[in-house]
Amino acid sequence: MKLILKEDVEHLGRMGDLVEVARGYARNFLLPRKKGVVATPRNVKEIEHQKRCIALQMQRERLAAEGRAAKLSEMTVRIPVQVGDNGKMFGSVTARDIADALSVQGIEVDRRHIELEKPIKELGQVVVPVKVYHDITARMVVEVVDAALEGSGAEAGAPQT
Repeated sequence: MKLILKEDVEHLGRMGDLVEVARGYARNFLLPRKKGVVATPRNVKEIEHQKRCIALQMQRERLAAEGRAAKLSEMTVRIPVQVGDNGKMFGSVTARDIADALSVQGIEVDRRHIELEKPIKELGQVVVPVKVYHDITARMVVEVVDAALEGSGAEAGAPQT
């Protein structure tokens, strides 16, 4: 019996695949659990249409992600921190701090997409990878500066001019 899978089935196929299975397996397992539908000409055309729509949507998302990655790669995020007398930072700069600084600039990035190996514990510039899409990663510069040298009215992540 030919079926079109509506979801991934282990050892059988992926969603949208046209598979040949035993009648009993289809009738007793796949169809009652709504894991597949009978492969009629109409259902095959509908699945092909859905595949084209999904491919088009993924292409649009990928283009948007590439533009966003280019924008992030050109950015420098400035994060002022408190520093002691001997030049040591109080605390560290984490992915959450970077995400907050980006949101002040109007760019929303999930902190889990900021791929810091470990928190930043020194002043200076660090290149930080940010995962924008499945296989698209932007590399943006994070500049950690002394808050006292930054000025009295400085906000974390304030845009540079």
